Amino acid sequence: MRHSLFCMLDLLLFTTVFYGNATASKPRALITAHEGVIPAGGSVTLSCSVEGSAGWKFDWFRRDSEFSGAQKIGAGTSEHTISISEAGIYYCRGGRGDPVFSTEDSVPVKIKKRVLYVVKSQHRWPQMFIGETIILQCEIQGGEDKEITYEWKSPNPNIPETSSEYRISRVSVSHSGDYKCRGSSDYLLAKWSDPFTLIVLSSKPRATLTAHSSIIPAGGSVTLSCSVEGSAGWKFDWFRRDSVSSKAQLMRGNEANRIISVSQGGLYHCRGGRGDPVYYTEDSSEFIVEETSQTEKPQASLGGSVTLNCSVNDSAGWRYYWFRRTSESSAAQRITNGTSSHTFSVSEGGIYYCRGGRGDPVFFTEDSVSVTIETNGFRCESHSFLVPFIIGLVFGSLLTVPVLLCCICCHTRIRDRCRNRFMQSPNINQSSAAPQTPNQSDTQIYSSLLHGDLSVYESIRNSGITRSDFHSRHPHPPNRHLTNTSVRAPSKPQSSSSPPESRLQGKLS
Repeated sequence: MRHSLFCMLDLLLFTTVFYGNATASKPRALITAHEGVIPAGGSVTLSCSVEGSAGWKFDWFRRDSEFSGAQKIGAGTSEHTISISEAGIYYCRGGRGDPVFSTEDSVPVKIKKRVLYVVKSQHRWPQMFIGETIILQCEIQGGEDKEITYEWKSPNPNIPETSSEYRISRVSVSHSGDYKCRGSSDYLLAKWSDPFTLIVLSSKPRATLTAHSSIIPAGGSVTLSCSVEGSAGWKFDWFRRDSVSSKAQLMRGNEANRIISVSQGGLYHCRGGRGDPVYYTEDSSEFIVEETSQTEKPQASLGGSVTLNCSVNDSAGWRYYWFRRTSESSAAQRITNGTSSHTFSVSEGGIYYCRGGRGDPVFFTEDSVSVTIETNGFRCESHSFLVPFIIGLVFGSLLTVPVLLCCICCHTRIRDRCRNRFMQSPNINQSSAAPQTPNQSDTQIYSSLLHGDLSVYESIRNSGITRSDFHSRHPHPPNRHLTNTSVRAPSKPQSSSSPPESRLQGKLS
Protein backbone atom coordinates (compact mmCIF):
# COMPACT_ATOMS: atom_id res chain seq x y z
CA MET A 1 0.00 0.00 0.00
CA ARG A 2 2.70 2.38 0.95
CA HIS A 3 4.67 1.41 -2.11
CA SER A 4 1.72 2.16 -4.46
CA LEU A 5 1.31 5.65 -2.99
CA PHE A 6 4.91 6.55 -3.72
CA CYS A 7 4.54 5.39 -7.31
CA MET A 8 1.54 7.69 -7.90
CA LEU A 9 3.39 10.67 -6.43
CA ASP A 10 6.36 10.04 -8.72
CA LEU A 11 4.10 9.89 -11.79
CA LEU A 12 2.41 13.19 -10.88
CA LEU A 13 5.71 14.92 -10.38
CA PHE A 14 7.04 13.68 -13.72
CA THR A 15 3.94 14.89 -15.56
CA THR A 16 4.14 18.34 -13.96
CA VAL A 17 7.82 18.72 -14.80
CA PHE A 18 7.36 17.57 -18.37
CA TYR A 19 4.49 19.88 -19.24
CA GLY A 20 6.06 22.76 -17.43
CA ASN A 21 9.23 22.43 -19.42
CA ALA A 22 7.24 22.27 -22.67
CA THR A 23 5.43 25.52 -21.85
CA ALA A 24 8.54 27.33 -20.77
CA SER A 25 10.36 26.34 -23.93
CA LYS A 26 7.82 28.06 -26.39
CA PRO A 27 9.93 30.61 -28.26
CA ARG A 28 9.31 34.39 -28.38
CA ALA A 29 9.85 36.48 -31.50
CA LEU A 30 12.30 39.33 -31.33
CA ILE A 31 11.68 42.72 -33.12
CA THR A 32 14.40 45.27 -33.72
CA ALA A 33 14.43 48.72 -35.38
CA HIS A 34 17.40 50.25 -37.14
CA GLU A 35 16.17 53.76 -36.17
CA GLY A 36 13.65 54.86 -33.56
CA VAL A 37 12.60 58.01 -35.46
CA ILE A 38 11.33 58.14 -39.02
CA PRO A 39 12.80 61.16 -40.80
CA ALA A 40 10.46 63.58 -42.53
CA GLY A 41 9.47 62.04 -45.82
CA GLY A 42 11.53 58.87 -45.10
CA SER A 43 11.10 55.37 -43.65
CA VAL A 44 12.54 52.91 -41.08
CA THR A 45 13.28 49.17 -41.45
CA LEU A 46 12.07 46.69 -38.80
CA SER A 47 13.26 43.09 -38.52
CA CYS A 48 11.71 40.06 -36.77
CA SER A 49 13.52 36.81 -35.76
CA VAL A 50 13.23 33.64 -33.64
CA GLU A 51 16.49 32.84 -31.93
CA GLY A 52 18.15 29.43 -32.53
CA SER A 53 15.68 28.15 -35.17
CA ALA A 54 14.66 28.55 -38.79
CA GLY A 55 11.78 28.04 -41.21
CA TRP A 56 9.58 30.76 -39.74
CA LYS A 57 7.13 33.08 -41.44
CA PHE A 58 6.17 36.35 -39.78
CA ASP A 59 3.05 38.35 -39.00
CA TRP A 60 3.32 42.14 -38.39
CA PHE A 61 1.05 44.31 -36.22
CA ARG A 62 0.66 48.06 -35.51
CA ARG A 63 -1.27 50.15 -32.96
CA ASP A 64 -1.80 53.92 -33.10
CA SER A 65 -1.58 54.23 -29.31
CA GLU A 66 -1.35 52.18 -26.13
CA PHE A 67 -5.12 51.83 -25.91
CA SER A 68 -6.02 51.29 -29.57
CA GLY A 69 -6.57 47.88 -31.14
CA ALA A 70 -3.82 46.19 -33.14
CA GLN A 71 -4.04 46.02 -36.94
CA LYS A 72 -2.28 43.32 -38.94
CA ILE A 73 -0.13 45.01 -41.61
CA GLY A 74 1.62 41.89 -42.93
CA ALA A 75 0.66 38.18 -42.80
CA GLY A 76 2.85 35.09 -43.33
CA THR A 77 5.73 36.80 -45.10
CA SER A 78 8.93 34.81 -45.48
CA GLU A 79 10.93 38.04 -45.31
CA HIS A 80 11.97 38.88 -41.78
CA THR A 81 12.19 42.65 -42.52
CA ILE A 82 9.60 45.32 -43.27
CA SER A 83 9.86 49.03 -44.17
CA ILE A 84 7.50 51.47 -42.44
CA SER A 85 6.84 55.20 -42.86
CA GLU A 86 4.20 55.81 -40.18
CA ALA A 87 4.70 56.33 -36.48
CA GLY A 88 3.11 53.93 -33.99
CA ILE A 89 3.61 50.81 -31.82
CA TYR A 90 4.84 47.75 -33.75
CA TYR A 91 5.32 44.04 -32.81
CA CYS A 92 5.64 40.70 -34.65
CA ARG A 93 5.42 36.91 -34.19
CA GLY A 94 6.62 33.82 -36.06
CA GLY A 95 4.84 30.74 -37.25
CA ARG A 96 5.77 27.42 -38.96
CA GLY A 97 4.44 23.93 -39.66
CA ASP A 98 0.99 22.62 -40.59
CA PRO A 99 -0.96 23.19 -38.49
CA VAL A 100 0.92 26.43 -37.77
CA PHE A 101 2.84 26.62 -34.56
CA SER A 102 3.19 30.28 -33.48
CA THR A 103 5.74 31.88 -31.26
CA GLU A 104 5.02 34.33 -28.52
CA ASP A 105 4.44 37.97 -29.66
CA SER A 106 7.54 40.09 -29.62
CA VAL A 107 7.99 42.95 -27.21
CA PRO A 108 6.46 46.05 -28.88
CA VAL A 109 8.65 48.87 -30.13
CA LYS A 110 7.64 52.54 -30.37
CA ILE A 111 8.51 54.34 -33.61
CA LYS A 112 8.26 58.14 -33.76
CA LYS A 113 8.16 60.34 -36.83
CA ARG A 114 9.57 63.72 -37.62
CA VAL A 115 7.09 65.89 -39.57
CA LEU A 116 6.93 69.40 -41.01
CA TYR A 117 4.14 71.92 -40.76
CA VAL A 118 3.26 74.83 -42.98
CA VAL A 119 0.90 77.78 -42.51
CA LYS A 120 -1.37 78.52 -45.47
CA SER A 121 -3.97 81.18 -46.03
CA GLN A 122 -7.33 80.00 -47.27
CA HIS A 123 -7.60 83.05 -49.53
CA ARG A 124 -4.08 82.86 -50.98
CA TRP A 125 -3.31 86.57 -50.75
CA PRO A 126 -0.94 88.03 -48.12
CA GLN A 127 -2.35 91.57 -48.13
CA MET A 128 -5.59 92.19 -46.29
CA PHE A 129 -7.70 95.28 -45.64
CA ILE A 130 -9.28 96.40 -42.37
CA GLY A 131 -12.55 94.53 -41.80
CA GLU A 132 -11.78 91.46 -43.91
CA THR A 133 -11.97 87.90 -42.60
CA ILE A 134 -8.93 85.64 -42.83
CA ILE A 135 -8.51 81.92 -42.14
CA LEU A 136 -5.05 80.36 -41.68
CA GLN A 137 -4.48 76.61 -41.90
CA CYS A 138 -1.72 74.59 -40.21
CA GLU A 139 -1.06 71.69 -42.55
CA ILE A 140 1.14 68.68 -41.84
CA GLN A 141 3.52 67.50 -44.53
CA GLY A 142 4.46 63.83 -44.66
CA GLY A 143 2.14 62.59 -41.92
CA GLU A 144 -1.42 61.87 -40.84
CA ASP A 145 -3.52 64.33 -38.90
CA LYS A 146 -4.48 62.02 -35.98
CA GLU A 147 -4.68 62.94 -32.30
CA ILE A 148 -2.52 66.01 -32.80
CA THR A 149 -2.53 69.06 -30.58
CA TYR A 150 -1.66 72.29 -32.39
CA GLU A 151 0.22 75.33 -31.22
CA TRP A 152 0.35 78.81 -32.80
CA LYS A 153 2.74 81.72 -32.55
CA SER A 154 1.06 84.99 -33.58
CA PRO A 155 1.31 88.76 -32.99
CA ASN A 156 -1.57 88.35 -30.49
CA PRO A 157 -0.42 85.70 -27.98
CA ASN A 158 -3.43 86.44 -25.76
CA ILE A 159 -5.61 84.53 -28.19
CA PRO A 160 -4.37 80.92 -27.98
CA GLU A 161 -5.45 78.48 -30.62
CA THR A 162 -5.17 74.69 -30.38
CA SER A 163 -6.83 73.60 -33.60
CA SER A 164 -5.40 73.42 -37.11
CA GLU A 165 -7.40 76.52 -38.12
CA TYR A 166 -6.67 80.08 -37.03
CA ARG A 167 -9.58 82.42 -37.87
CA ILE A 168 -9.74 86.22 -37.54
CA SER A 169 -13.20 87.58 -38.32
CA ARG A 170 -12.34 91.27 -38.71
CA VAL A 171 -8.67 92.00 -39.12
CA SER A 172 -7.05 95.21 -37.96
CA VAL A 173 -3.60 96.68 -38.33
CA SER A 174 -2.59 95.01 -35.04
CA HIS A 175 -2.98 91.59 -36.68
CA SER A 176 -0.10 92.30 -39.05
CA GLY A 177 2.95 90.11 -38.47
CA ASP A 178 4.30 86.53 -38.66
CA TYR A 179 2.26 83.42 -37.92
CA LYS A 180 3.80 79.99 -37.10
CA CYS A 181 2.35 76.64 -36.06
CA ARG A 182 3.28 73.08 -35.13
CA GLY A 183 1.58 69.89 -33.99
CA SER A 184 2.48 67.47 -31.21
CA SER A 185 1.53 63.90 -30.27
CA ASP A 186 3.09 60.85 -28.57
CA TYR A 187 4.71 59.63 -31.76
CA LEU A 188 5.24 62.83 -33.79
CA LEU A 189 8.23 65.11 -33.51
CA ALA A 190 7.89 68.56 -35.14
CA LYS A 191 9.47 71.98 -35.12
CA TRP A 192 7.82 75.33 -35.78
CA SER A 193 6.73 75.99 -39.33
CA ASP A 194 8.16 78.71 -41.51
CA PRO A 195 6.43 82.06 -40.85
CA PHE A 196 3.46 83.31 -42.80
CA THR A 197 3.59 87.11 -42.97
CA LEU A 198 0.26 88.89 -42.86
CA ILE A 199 0.00 92.51 -44.00
CA VAL A 200 -3.11 94.50 -43.04
CA LEU A 201 -3.59 97.81 -44.86
CA SER A 202 -5.18 100.62 -42.93
CA SER A 203 -7.34 102.17 -45.67
CA LYS A 204 -10.26 100.63 -47.52
CA PRO A 205 -9.35 100.24 -51.20
CA ARG A 206 -11.14 101.96 -54.06
CA ALA A 207 -11.83 100.27 -57.38
CA THR A 208 -10.53 101.93 -60.55
CA LEU A 209 -12.51 101.99 -63.81
CA THR A 210 -10.70 102.64 -67.10
CA ALA A 211 -11.74 102.62 -70.77
CA HIS A 212 -9.96 102.96 -74.10
CA SER A 213 -12.68 105.26 -75.42
CA SER A 214 -15.69 107.15 -74.06
CA ILE A 215 -17.62 107.21 -77.36
CA ILE A 216 -19.40 104.14 -78.72
CA PRO A 217 -19.03 103.97 -82.53
CA ALA A 218 -22.16 103.35 -84.61
CA GLY A 219 -23.03 99.67 -84.27
CA GLY A 220 -20.01 99.04 -81.99
CA SER A 221 -19.11 98.88 -78.31
CA VAL A 222 -16.65 100.21 -75.72
CA THR A 223 -14.52 98.05 -73.40
CA LEU A 224 -14.47 98.91 -69.69
CA SER A 225 -11.93 97.56 -67.18
CA CYS A 226 -12.17 97.45 -63.37
CA SER A 227 -9.20 96.78 -61.04
CA VAL A 228 -8.03 97.10 -57.43
CA GLU A 229 -4.43 98.22 -57.27
CA GLY A 230 -1.88 96.14 -55.36
CA SER A 231 -4.14 93.18 -54.49
CA ALA A 232 -5.75 90.11 -56.01
CA GLY A 233 -8.65 87.68 -55.64
CA TRP A 234 -11.39 90.18 -56.50
CA LYS A 235 -14.65 89.69 -58.32
CA PHE A 236 -16.46 92.70 -59.71
CA ASP A 237 -19.93 94.26 -59.72
CA TRP A 238 -20.92 96.63 -62.54
CA PHE A 239 -23.47 99.45 -62.27
CA ARG A 240 -25.08 101.82 -64.80
CA ARG A 241 -27.48 104.74 -64.73
CA ASP A 242 -29.02 106.81 -67.52
CA SER A 243 -28.31 110.24 -66.02
CA VAL A 244 -26.97 111.99 -62.94
CA SER A 245 -30.46 112.21 -61.45
CA SER A 246 -31.37 108.54 -62.01
CA LYS A 247 -30.57 105.62 -59.69
CA ALA A 248 -27.75 103.21 -60.51
CA GLN A 249 -28.79 99.69 -61.48
CA LEU A 250 -26.68 96.54 -61.04
CA MET A 251 -25.79 95.26 -64.53
CA ARG A 252 -23.56 92.33 -63.65
CA GLY A 253 -22.58 90.88 -60.28
CA ASN A 254 -19.73 88.75 -58.98
CA GLU A 255 -17.89 88.78 -62.32
CA ALA A 256 -14.53 86.99 -62.24
CA ASN A 257 -13.54 88.76 -65.47
CA ARG A 258 -12.62 92.39 -64.79
CA ILE A 259 -13.35 93.46 -68.40
CA ILE A 260 -16.78 93.97 -70.00
CA SER A 261 -18.04 95.45 -73.29
CA VAL A 262 -20.96 97.92 -73.36
CA SER A 263 -22.94 99.17 -76.36
CA GLN A 264 -25.26 101.57 -74.54
CA GLY A 265 -24.49 105.08 -73.36
CA GLY A 266 -24.74 106.08 -69.70
CA LEU A 267 -22.81 106.57 -66.45
CA TYR A 268 -20.90 103.46 -65.36
CA HIS A 269 -19.05 102.52 -62.15
CA CYS A 270 -17.76 99.31 -60.54
CA ARG A 271 -16.59 97.83 -57.24
CA GLY A 272 -14.62 94.77 -56.12
CA GLY A 273 -15.55 92.07 -53.63
CA ARG A 274 -13.76 89.03 -52.15
CA GLY A 275 -13.82 86.61 -49.23
CA ASP A 276 -16.63 84.95 -47.26
CA PRO A 277 -18.42 86.98 -46.02
CA VAL A 278 -17.83 89.28 -48.99
CA TYR A 279 -15.69 92.35 -48.34
CA TYR A 280 -16.40 95.23 -50.78
CA THR A 281 -14.14 98.03 -51.95
CA GLU A 282 -15.20 101.64 -52.35
CA ASP A 283 -17.08 102.32 -55.59
CA SER A 284 -14.99 103.57 -58.49
CA SER A 285 -15.47 107.01 -59.99
CA GLU A 286 -18.21 107.21 -62.60
CA PHE A 287 -17.26 107.05 -66.25
CA ILE A 288 -19.49 108.63 -68.91
CA VAL A 289 -19.99 106.66 -72.12
CA GLU A 290 -21.65 108.42 -75.07
CA GLU A 291 -23.22 106.92 -78.14
CA THR A 292 -22.38 108.11 -81.66
CA SER A 293 -25.10 110.22 -83.31
CA GLN A 294 -27.16 108.30 -85.85
CA THR A 295 -26.30 110.90 -88.50
CA GLU A 296 -22.59 110.22 -88.07
CA LYS A 297 -21.56 107.20 -90.08
CA PRO A 298 -18.24 105.42 -89.66
CA GLN A 299 -15.54 105.81 -92.27
CA ALA A 300 -14.82 102.59 -94.13
CA SER A 301 -11.23 101.71 -94.90
CA LEU A 302 -9.92 99.56 -97.70
CA GLY A 303 -6.88 97.32 -97.34
CA GLY A 304 -5.66 93.74 -97.25
CA SER A 305 -2.76 91.38 -96.82
CA VAL A 306 -1.26 88.19 -98.23
CA THR A 307 -0.24 85.20 -96.09
CA LEU A 308 3.01 83.46 -97.01
CA ASN A 309 3.89 79.92 -95.92
CA CYS A 310 7.40 78.50 -95.37
CA SER A 311 8.09 74.80 -94.73
CA VAL A 312 10.87 72.21 -94.80
CA ASN A 313 9.71 68.86 -96.20
CA ASP A 314 9.66 65.75 -93.98
CA SER A 315 11.27 67.35 -90.91
CA ALA A 316 10.36 69.35 -87.83
CA GLY A 317 11.80 71.66 -85.18
CA TRP A 318 12.55 74.52 -87.59
CA ARG A 319 12.37 78.23 -86.93
CA TYR A 320 11.77 80.47 -89.90
CA TYR A 321 13.54 83.61 -91.12
CA TRP A 322 11.82 85.95 -93.60
CA PHE A 323 13.54 88.35 -96.04
CA ARG A 324 12.33 91.09 -98.40
CA ARG A 325 13.78 93.08 -101.29
CA THR A 326 12.12 96.11 -102.82
CA SER A 327 13.46 95.23 -106.29
CA GLU A 328 15.66 92.70 -108.07
CA SER A 329 18.71 94.94 -107.70
CA SER A 330 18.19 95.96 -104.06
CA ALA A 331 19.71 94.23 -101.04
CA ALA A 332 17.58 91.84 -98.99
CA GLN A 333 16.49 92.87 -95.51
CA ARG A 334 15.59 90.41 -92.73
CA ILE A 335 12.07 91.22 -91.50
CA THR A 336 11.71 88.43 -88.88
CA ASN A 337 14.25 86.67 -86.71
CA GLY A 338 13.63 82.97 -86.13
CA THR A 339 9.86 82.69 -85.53
CA SER A 340 8.30 79.32 -84.70
CA SER A 341 5.28 80.08 -86.91
CA HIS A 342 5.65 78.94 -90.50
CA THR A 343 3.17 81.55 -91.78
CA PHE A 344 3.73 85.27 -92.25
CA SER A 345 1.25 87.98 -93.28
CA VAL A 346 2.46 90.83 -95.51
CA SER A 347 0.65 93.95 -96.69
CA GLU A 348 3.54 95.59 -98.56
CA GLY A 349 4.72 94.77 -102.03
CA GLY A 350 8.18 93.37 -102.70
CA ILE A 351 10.22 90.23 -103.34
CA TYR A 352 10.01 87.76 -100.43
CA TYR A 353 11.85 84.56 -99.55
CA CYS A 354 12.49 82.47 -96.43
CA ARG A 355 14.85 79.95 -94.91
CA GLY A 356 14.66 77.50 -91.98
CA GLY A 357 17.08 77.08 -89.10
CA ARG A 358 17.39 74.78 -86.09
CA GLY A 359 19.89 73.55 -83.52
CA ASP A 360 22.61 75.32 -81.55
CA PRO A 361 24.66 76.46 -83.37
CA VAL A 362 21.93 77.13 -85.91
CA PHE A 363 21.93 74.98 -89.04
CA PHE A 364 20.28 76.83 -91.95
CA THR A 365 18.50 75.41 -94.99
CA GLU A 366 18.96 76.76 -98.48
CA ASP A 367 16.94 79.90 -99.27
CA SER A 368 13.51 79.26 -100.72
CA VAL A 369 12.47 80.36 -104.19
CA SER A 370 11.42 84.01 -103.99
CA VAL A 371 7.90 85.22 -104.65
CA THR A 372 6.89 88.69 -105.81
CA ILE A 373 4.00 90.44 -104.10
CA GLU A 374 2.45 93.31 -106.05
CA THR A 375 0.06 95.88 -104.59
CA ASN A 376 -2.46 97.85 -106.63
CA GLY A 377 -3.66 101.26 -105.51
CA PHE A 378 -7.34 102.04 -105.14
CA ARG A 379 -8.99 105.22 -106.46
CA CYS A 380 -12.48 106.44 -105.85
CA GLU A 381 -13.64 109.46 -107.95
CA SER A 382 -16.62 111.56 -107.05
CA HIS A 383 -19.64 111.68 -109.41
CA SER A 384 -20.83 115.01 -108.10
CA PHE A 385 -20.43 116.56 -111.59
CA LEU A 386 -23.65 114.80 -112.62
CA VAL A 387 -25.69 117.09 -110.39
CA PRO A 388 -24.84 120.40 -112.13
CA PHE A 389 -24.97 118.67 -115.51
CA ILE A 390 -28.54 117.50 -114.93
CA ILE A 391 -29.56 120.90 -113.55
CA GLY A 392 -28.07 122.66 -116.60
CA LEU A 393 -29.82 120.22 -118.92
CA VAL A 394 -33.21 120.91 -117.29
CA PHE A 395 -32.78 124.69 -117.38
CA GLY A 396 -31.53 124.53 -120.95
CA SER A 397 -34.65 122.63 -121.98
CA LEU A 398 -36.85 125.17 -120.24
CA LEU A 399 -35.10 128.05 -122.05
CA THR A 400 -35.35 126.33 -125.44
CA VAL A 401 -39.16 126.42 -125.45
CA PRO A 402 -39.49 130.26 -125.27
CA VAL A 403 -36.71 130.70 -127.86
CA LEU A 404 -38.46 128.27 -130.19
CA LEU A 405 -41.78 130.08 -129.81
CA CYS A 406 -40.08 133.43 -130.45
CA CYS A 407 -38.46 132.10 -133.64
CA ILE A 408 -41.79 130.78 -134.96
CA CYS A 409 -43.42 134.14 -134.31
CA CYS A 410 -40.64 136.02 -136.14
CA HIS A 411 -40.86 133.60 -139.03
CA THR A 412 -44.63 134.25 -139.39
CA ARG A 413 -44.22 138.03 -139.38
CA ILE A 414 -41.44 138.02 -141.99
CA ARG A 415 -43.49 135.79 -144.28
CA ASP A 416 -46.56 138.04 -144.13
CA ARG A 417 -44.51 141.19 -144.67
CA CYS A 418 -42.80 139.77 -147.78
CA ARG A 419 -46.10 138.64 -149.26
CA ASN A 420 -47.71 142.03 -148.86
CA ARG A 421 -44.72 143.87 -150.28
CA PHE A 422 -44.69 141.67 -153.37
CA MET A 423 -48.38 141.95 -154.11
CA GLN A 424 -48.50 145.74 -153.78
CA SER A 425 -45.34 146.57 -155.85
CA PRO A 426 -46.25 149.80 -158.00
CA ASN A 427 -44.34 149.96 -161.38
CA ILE A 428 -43.91 146.63 -162.91
CA ASN A 429 -42.85 147.09 -166.60
CA GLN A 430 -44.81 144.52 -168.62
CA SER A 431 -43.84 145.96 -172.07
CA SER A 432 -40.22 145.48 -171.56
CA ALA A 433 -39.51 142.31 -173.43
CA ALA A 434 -35.82 142.51 -173.31
CA PRO A 435 -34.66 140.38 -170.49
CA GLN A 436 -32.29 141.89 -168.12
CA THR A 437 -29.25 140.02 -167.03
CA PRO A 438 -28.86 140.26 -163.32
CA ASN A 439 -25.84 142.05 -162.04
CA GLN A 440 -23.57 140.50 -159.44
CA SER A 441 -23.82 143.71 -157.47
CA ASP A 442 -27.58 143.60 -157.28
CA THR A 443 -29.08 142.98 -153.96
CA GLN A 444 -29.76 139.30 -153.44
CA ILE A 445 -33.39 138.29 -153.28
CA TYR A 446 -32.69 136.10 -150.26
CA SER A 447 -30.37 137.21 -147.60
CA SER A 448 -28.06 134.87 -145.84
CA LEU A 449 -29.36 132.52 -143.18
CA LEU A 450 -29.14 133.58 -139.64
CA HIS A 451 -26.29 131.82 -137.82
CA GLY A 452 -27.27 128.81 -135.82
CA ASP A 453 -29.59 125.96 -136.57
CA LEU A 454 -32.73 128.12 -137.11
CA SER A 455 -33.42 128.15 -140.88
CA VAL A 456 -35.28 131.48 -141.07
CA TYR A 457 -34.95 133.90 -143.99
CA GLU A 458 -34.09 137.34 -142.91
CA SER A 459 -35.94 139.47 -145.51
CA ILE A 460 -37.02 139.71 -149.10
CA ARG A 461 -36.58 143.09 -150.76
CA ASN A 462 -37.91 144.43 -154.07
CA SER A 463 -35.00 145.48 -156.25
CA GLY A 464 -37.15 146.85 -159.12
CA ILE A 465 -37.35 143.72 -161.25
CA THR A 466 -40.55 142.80 -163.06
CA ARG A 467 -42.92 140.05 -162.11
CA SER A 468 -41.95 138.10 -165.20
CA ASP A 469 -38.29 138.47 -164.39
CA PHE A 470 -38.94 137.34 -160.90
CA HIS A 471 -40.88 134.31 -162.03
CA SER A 472 -38.25 133.50 -164.64
CA ARG A 473 -35.56 133.50 -162.01
CA HIS A 474 -37.60 131.89 -159.28
CA PRO A 475 -40.29 129.61 -160.60
CA HIS A 476 -41.67 129.17 -157.11
CA PRO A 477 -42.84 132.08 -155.01
CA PRO A 478 -40.81 133.07 -152.03
CA ASN A 479 -43.55 132.09 -149.62
CA ARG A 480 -43.02 128.46 -150.61
CA HIS A 481 -39.57 128.63 -149.13
CA LEU A 482 -40.94 130.19 -146.01
CA THR A 483 -43.77 127.71 -145.75
CA ASN A 484 -41.43 124.71 -146.04
CA THR A 485 -38.85 126.15 -143.71
CA SER A 486 -38.18 123.81 -140.80
CA VAL A 487 -37.30 124.92 -137.28
CA ARG A 488 -34.94 122.69 -135.28
CA ALA A 489 -34.05 122.98 -131.61
CA PRO A 490 -30.34 123.01 -130.92
CA SER A 491 -28.98 119.51 -130.43
CA LYS A 492 -28.08 118.41 -126.88
CA PRO A 493 -24.35 118.23 -126.29
CA GLN A 494 -23.05 114.73 -125.60
CA SER A 495 -20.78 114.10 -122.57
CA SER A 496 -17.49 112.63 -123.65
CA SER A 497 -16.27 111.57 -120.21
CA SER A 498 -17.57 108.83 -117.84
CA PRO A 499 -16.46 108.12 -114.25
CA PRO A 500 -13.63 105.63 -114.10
CA GLU A 501 -14.30 102.19 -112.61
CA SER A 502 -12.52 101.33 -109.36
CA ARG A 503 -10.93 97.87 -109.30
CA LEU A 504 -9.22 95.94 -106.52
CA GLN A 505 -6.43 93.72 -107.80
CA GLY A 506 -3.83 91.62 -106.14
CA LYS A 507 -1.34 89.26 -107.73
CA LEU A 508 1.07 86.68 -106.34
CA SER A 509 3.66 85.75 -109.01
